[in-house]
Amino acid sequence: MSKPVYGKQAAPSRTIDKSPGPVWALCIAFILFLGWTPFQVALFNGMRVEYEKPIYVAALLSGLLLLFCACLYFKTFKLEEQRDLIGVAAILLPLTYALSLIHAASLYMAMNMLFTQFTYAAIFITGLFLLRQRRLNLTIQHAVLGIAYLIVGFGLLNWLGSGKLAGSLVGWFSDAVTGGKYGDAVMSDSNGLRLTSIFQYANTYAAFLMAFLFVALFALVRSRKWYGQLTHGFMLVPIMVSLLLTLSRGGLVLLPVVFVLLLLFLKPVQQILWILNLVIAGVSALLITSPITTLGTELNTTFTSSTAIKGWGYLIGASALAAVLCWAVQRYFAPWLLHKLGSLESRRRSGVWIPALSVAGVAVIAFLLIGTSARNILPANIGTRLENINFKQHSVLERFTFYKDALKVVKDYPVLGAGGGGWASLYEHYQNNPYVSRQAHNFFLQYLIEVGILGFVIFMGFILFIFYKYIRGYMKREHDDYNNGFFYLIIALSILVHSLLDFNMSYAFMGIMVFLSLAGMAVVMESKPLRVQWKTAGFRAGYLVVLGIATGYLLFLSLGYIRSSNEAYAAKKLVSVSTSYEEMKSPLAKALKERPNHPEAAIYLSLLDQKVFSQNQNEQFLDESYAVVTRALKDEPYNKDLLSQLISYYDLKGQSEEAYRVYLDNAGKFMWDIAWYDQLISRAAILGQQANAQKDEARKQEYFTVALDAYTHVTDGIEHLKTLPPEQLQGREFYITPAIALNAGRVQLMSGQEDVARGTLKQGFTGGYEDLADTGTLWGTDWYSGVIGHSYDLGAAALKRAQDAYALGQTDLGDQETVTKQRYFKTGLDAYAHVTADQEQLKNLTVEERQRLEPMVIPSIILNAGKIQYLSGQLQTAADTFHSGLSENYTDAVNREIARWYLAALQKKQSAQDQAVYDKLITADPEEAAKITEVANLQF
Repeated sequence: MSKPVYGKQAAPSRTIDKSPGPVWALCIAFILFLGWTPFQVALFNGMRVEYEKPIYVAALLSGLLLLFCACLYFKTFKLEEQRDLIGVAAILLPLTYALSLIHAASLYMAMNMLFTQFTYAAIFITGLFLLRQRRLNLTIQHAVLGIAYLIVGFGLLNWLGSGKLAGSLVGWFSDAVTGGKYGDAVMSDSNGLRLTSIFQYANTYAAFLMAFLFVALFALVRSRKWYGQLTHGFMLVPIMVSLLLTLSRGGLVLLPVVFVLLLLFLKPVQQILWILNLVIAGVSALLITSPITTLGTELNTTFTSSTAIKGWGYLIGASALAAVLCWAVQRYFAPWLLHKLGSLESRRRSGVWIPALSVAGVAVIAFLLIGTSARNILPANIGTRLENINFKQHSVLERFTFYKDALKVVKDYPVLGAGGGGWASLYEHYQNNPYVSRQAHNFFLQYLIEVGILGFVIFMGFILFIFYKYIRGYMKREHDDYNNGFFYLIIALSILVHSLLDFNMSYAFMGIMVFLSLAGMAVVMESKPLRVQWKTAGFRAGYLVVLGIATGYLLFLSLGYIRSSNEAYAAKKLVSVSTSYEEMKSPLAKALKERPNHPEAAIYLSLLDQKVFSQNQNEQFLDESYAVVTRALKDEPYNKDLLSQLISYYDLKGQSEEAYRVYLDNAGKFMWDIAWYDQLISRAAILGQQANAQKDEARKQEYFTVALDAYTHVTDGIEHLKTLPPEQLQGREFYITPAIALNAGRVQLMSGQEDVARGTLKQGFTGGYEDLADTGTLWGTDWYSGVIGHSYDLGAAALKRAQDAYALGQTDLGDQETVTKQRYFKTGLDAYAHVTADQEQLKNLTVEERQRLEPMVIPSIILNAGKIQYLSGQLQTAADTFHSGLSENYTDAVNREIARWYLAALQKKQSAQDQAVYDKLITADPEEAAKITEVANLQF
C-alpha cells in the first residue's frame, strides 16, 4: 500500500492546468479585492454612515467579478454534479435576505445586509470556478496567507508604538485612518490595552488569529521548501503573541477546541508535527509576551525609539528562534517520524488517540494556568482574564441572556425574519435587562433573527452540505490529496466555531473569508453526478441571464447608494465645521433624494431645519423637518433618534399632546430606556396638571393613569434587576431619577396619596436633592424654588466638568457629565412646569382667594428656571421666562440679574436689543454691560 507523502500538493478535482490570460486577470482582480477588504473596517454591518460606503463598493466590485467570471465560464458551465448545484444554490442566500425585506424592522440595515450577502454569494461563485484550477488555487492560498501575515504585522506595528507608520501604509485607501492613525487598532477598556489590528474589536481579531495560527501550522507542515518552512515557522510567534494581546477569553477557550477538532482530520505523523511545532511557538511566545505587553503599554503612552527597538528585538529574536527550530523539526525529525510511524497510519482509528490525549493535555494546561500560580508566567492582565474564566463570569451570563432574548424575537418573526439588522433594531423591545449590545454575540442566532426559519434552514443546509460532503470525501481517501481543501476547512471551521460566541461574521471581511473557504471546500468535496443533468444551452443561458439581471440590478442600486453615502458622509463632516445652512443642506438633500429612508441624513437635515426655525421662526423649515422625519420613520420605525426628532418638531410647534403621544406609543420599543420613561412620566404628569387647571377631570385621570403605570413599570423593573445573578452586569442605569420622583410624586399627591408621594420623593431625590426630600414642607413655593435652584447649581457644575473633560480629550467622561447635566436641568424645568401649571389654576380663583395664597412664581424661580433654559440652548424660551419676571425695581439685585440674563439671551440669539430694559439696567449699574457680554459668551 502506498504511503502518504506529507507536503505533496494534490490537485483539486476537475483541474485545469492551462489557465488563459483572462482567467489569470480575473484571479489577480479577485486577490486585489481580497487585499482591499480587510482594511475597510467600515465593512461592519453598516449601522452608521461611516461604515456603509465600503459595503456598497464591495458589492459593486464583487458583482463585477461575478459578471467577469460568468463571461469567462459561459461555455463550460454545466449542471451535471452536486458541486455545480451548490454554486446555483448560493443565489438563495441573498434571496432569503431579499424576502426578509417584507417584514424588515429597519429597511436601511436590511438593504445593507442584502448587499453584504450578495457579496458573499458572488465571492463563493467566483471562487468556486477559480479554485478548480490548481495553479490559481495555490496562488489564492498564498495570497490569503500573505494578507493574513500583513494584518498581523500591521497590528504589531500599532502595538509597538508605530501607529503613524502603520496608518501611512494604508491611509491612502482606507477611511479608517484618522489623524494619521488607524482607529482603535489598539483599543482600551476596563481590562487595559487590547490589540485589535484592523478589526477595532479584540474578540473578532482573536477569531481571525486562531484561524490563521492553524493555517500557518498547516502551511509549515505542508511546505517542502526551506524558505517556506522558515517563513511560516517565523510567523507562528507573532500570531500567538497577538492572540494573547487581544485578552480574548473566547479566543483562548475555543483555541484548544478547534485545535482538537482539526487534529481529527490528520494522520498521526501530522498530528505529532502540529503539536510539536505549536509547542515550540507557544513556549517562545510565552517567554516574550510579558515584556512585549509592558513595552507596548509604554509605547502607546509615550513613544521612544529605544523602547520600540527593544520590543521588536524580543519579537524578532523569539520568532527567528522558533523558525529555526520548526525548520529543524521538518527537515530532520519529520522524515524519521514518518519512517517509524508510517505503517500505523493505515490502521483504523489511528488518528483518534492523539486528539484524545490532547484533550487531557489541554485540561492539565488549563488547570495550571487558571487554577494555580503557574499563570504568573503570563502578564498580569492576561492572568486575570484566565482566572475569571467560568460560567458565572458576567460576559457568559450576558451571552445567555442575549440568546434567550434572541429567541423571543424569533418567536415574533418566525418565517421570514426581521430583516438584516433585526437584532440591532429590536433588542431594546425584547431585552431582559438594560444591556447595550447591537449584536447578539452568536452569528447563527442573529442569522435566524434576520431571515427567519426559512432562510436559516437554507443557510444551514448550504454550509452543512458542503461540510458533510467534504468530510465524507476526506475520510474515504487513503492518500493525503486534500491539502488544498484542508487549508480552507481550517479557516471556515475556526471562524464559524468562534462565531457561536461572538459576532465575527458581522465583519464582512470575515464573512468573505468564510465563503471563500466554503468554495475551496466545495471544489474538492465528494460530488456525485445529478440524476437529471441540465446540459442544454438554453438552461445555461437562462441561468446566467437571471444571474446577470439580478447582479446588474444590484450594481445599479449600489451606484446610487454610493452616491448617497458620499453625500451623507460629506454632510456629517460639514455639520461640525460649517455655519452655512445651504452648504450643509445641499449634500443632505442629495443623499435623501437617492435614499429617503437614510436615517442619519434624515436626522441631520431635520436637526438643521429645526435649528434654523428656532432662529427665524419660519414655518417652512419646520414643515421640511416634519416631512423628512416622517418619511424616514415609515421604513425605520424603531429608530430612536428619528423619533426624538419628531418629538422635537412637536415641541417646537407647541403641540405637547402630540409629543407626549410619541413617547406613549413607542414606550414598548424601549422597555429599559430610563430617559424615555422619565420623559413619558414627566409629560403625562404635566399634561395632567394642566388638565386639572382646566377642570377637565377625564383627561386628568387619563394622563395620571399613564404616569402611574409608567412609574410602576420602572419600579417593577428595578425589582426585577435585583433578581439578576450577582456576577451579571445590569447594563445601563435604570433607577428612579429625581425628575421621575418629582413627577410621580406630584401625581400621587394630587391623587390623594400624600404619604406615598413623600416616599417616592425620598426614594428618587438623590444626587444632591436629599435635603429637599427630608424637609417638612413639600410642594410649596419655597420648596419648588429650592428644587429649581438645586437643579441649576448641580447642572451648571456638571456642565463645567463636562467642558473640562472635553478640553482634556476625555470624551467618555465629558459625555457622562453631559448626561448628568441634562438630568439635573430636566428636573428643574419639570419643577418649573409644575409651578406654571399651578399658576394657571390660580386664574380660576377669585381675586380675594388669590390674595390669600402665596404667589407661585417668585423672582428666584424665574431666575433659575430661565438660567436652566438658557444653558439648555432654549434661548427664546429663556428670554420669555426672564422677561416675565422683570420688575421696575432695578435697585433689587435679583431683578438686575434677571435683566442681565434676559439681555444676554437676546444677544446670544442675535435678536434686537430691548433698549428700554438695557438703559434702565445700565443706569442702575454701569458694570452690567460687561456682565451681559460675559453671560452671552457662555458655552454650553
